[in-house]
Parts: sequence; structure tokens; C-alpha cells
Amino acid sequence: MKYYIIAGEASGDLHGSNLIKALKQQDPAAEFRFWGGDLMARQGGTLVKHYRDLAFMGFLEVAMNLRTILNNIKFCKEDLRKNMPDVLVLVDYPGFNLRIAKFAKELGIKVVYYISPQLWAWKEGRVEIIKKYVDEMMVILPFEEDFYKKHGVHSHFVGHPLLDAISTLEDLNVESFKKENGLNEKEIIALLPGSRKQEVEKMLAMMLSVRPYFQEYQFVIAGAPSLPKEFYQNYVDDNVHFVSNKTYDLLRCSKAALVTSGTATLETALLNVPEVVCYRGSKVSYAIARRLVKNIKYISLVNLIIDREVVKELIQNDLNTNNLVEELKKILATEKRFEVLRDYELLREKLGGKGASDKAAEVILQV
Repeated sequence: MKYYIIAGEASGDLHGSNLIKALKQQDPAAEFRFWGGDLMARQGGTLVKHYRDLAFMGFLEVAMNLRTILNNIKFCKEDLRKNMPDVLVLVDYPGFNLRIAKFAKELGIKVVYYISPQLWAWKEGRVEIIKKYVDEMMVILPFEEDFYKKHGVHSHFVGHPLLDAISTLEDLNVESFKKENGLNEKEIIALLPGSRKQEVEKMLAMMLSVRPYFQEYQFVIAGAPSLPKEFYQNYVDDNVHFVSNKTYDLLRCSKAALVTSGTATLETALLNVPEVVCYRGSKVSYAIARRLVKNIKYISLVNLIIDREVVKELIQNDLNTNNLVEELKKILATEKRFEVLRDYELLREKLGGKGASDKAAEVILQV
């Protein structure tokens, strides 16, 4: 079969790559054309557009790049019409993907959504679009199945694909990792400032402001694969290091982490690293989001899944040096650290075990 997959972010690239791998195992004649990134490209097929050309964060940033976004939508529609796949697989990225779903359905292409948009948080009305134009919906968070059932939409809970990605990791020698990456013998605090240039610029300086209070540790920045190494050089010095495309290995060597809100908060938890979740957007974007988001108590997936505060979230004005220092101290050496690690065990249980990519591939083949 011919598969057309659209993933617009780094996390979608990861999950899309594992899905391609699972589909190839179940369909040896599979052909792939996709929007994604380097991980998907390594699995084979044709990379149409890289997600670094697609990812715009926040309402203001989207408005400023509207022409580019509209041109990408137009290009995607033309590419779909030209190549006519058997099935279109959409990976999250709803602002773009729901428009493409409507177009693909009108062309007679089967449409599968893998990794639901967070409609339970905002824009709940988009469920009606999914009813009309999506043939199968697959969800990766346990509470999403109930959300869709409430709206009369059948969905498949396939488990979380991050468990698949993490289960394949080989044993890591911490001393070797430090030596290979020019790190010293101090314990590591990992910094995960995000994958988009604009959010990294917002977050990294704030994260690094805690350094004078933790001189017994070394800080290591996890570089995003979509950004060049040169972009990070202004932040690097004798006790601030940088590694690129090795985030999982870095986390496995770390004592704690400061993490920008997003999929990375869940990855950090599943790798058993206590964390502080950080978020600061533009004033305009944040003000709009506050008005639109409904009945959501948390921004991190860890807390949303457990339905209580497991990891501390520092959002907007609460994200300052004093609060970061206080919360980081708690997860480095107090009872709070052990509470977090115990709750991580419950988190893994709720996510349903590994095998999400294989289950998703089975659903797609049935469609």
C-alpha cells in the first residue's frame, strides 16, 4: 500500500518513524511519502517537507507566518492529488492536519488520525471535523478514549508510543558518555529548552540563571535536531555543555532536568528523571490561550495523566530564578525527589505498556 504521513513537529517525527517501522513489518510492500524529519527519513521513503519549516509556536507567531502556512497547505493538497495514496495518516499537528483531512476525504482517500489533537483542552468543536473527515481515530492517552466516546466518536486507545521508543534503548555507560561528550565528573542537570528557535531563545537564558546556586553540578543543554550547533554557542561555557541528538542518553545520565512544556516532559518522566516543567510564551499568545483553554488544571502530560501535581509547573510569571532554584533543590535531595520517582511508576502503568506502534499499524491496515 501507499502511505502518506504528516507529522509537523519533533515528537511527531519520532512517533512517525516508529509507525513506519511497524508498518513495514506488517506490510512488506509498503511505500511511504511523508512530512516529518530525520528519524522518519531514516526509515525510508520520500521526505516531502521537514518539520523545521512547519513548526510555528503561539498565536502571534502563527499570525506572523500565515502566508508560509497557507502556502504549505496548498502545496500539500497538490502533492496529495498528484500521488493519491491508499491512506493518509495524520500525526497530531491539528491546525494543519484537519484542513488536509477534509481535502483528502473529498479525494476519496482513507484518513487515519494517529495521536489525537488535544481537543479536550481547547477547540472542542473540532470533534465535528473529525466525525466528518476521519475514518479512524487512535489515541495514546487513557482519558482520551472517554473524551471521544462522550462526543459519539469511536476511537482506539493503542498505548503511548514513547514506551516503544524507550524500550529499545541499549544499556548506557555513564562514564563513557561523559568522556565522549567532553563532560566532567560532576553530576548533570539536563536542560531541555524545546525544539523551536523562538522557544529556546525564551527558555534557555532563564534555565541557566540558576547556575550560581548549583556550582557542584554541570549543566548540559539538549540540542534540538532541527537547530544548528552554532545556535547554542552563546550559551556554552566551562560549566555549561551541549550535546546534540542525544537527549535520551543525556537524561539517563542526569540527576534532574529543567524541561520546557511539551512531549519532553513525558519523555523525561519515563526515563525516571525528576524534573521542573517550564513554560513562558509571548504575552499575547498566553493571554489568548488563557481564554481558550477549558477546565485544564495542568500543562504537562505527566500531571494530566496522573490527574494531580507530580512535577512542579512554573508558568509565565511564576517562571523566575527564585522559583526555579527552590523547586530544583527539592527534586535533587529531599523527600520530594522520592515521591516523584514513585509516581513515575504509576505513570507507566497508566500508559498501557509498549506496543503502541504495532497496534496503530494494525488499525491502519484494517482501514
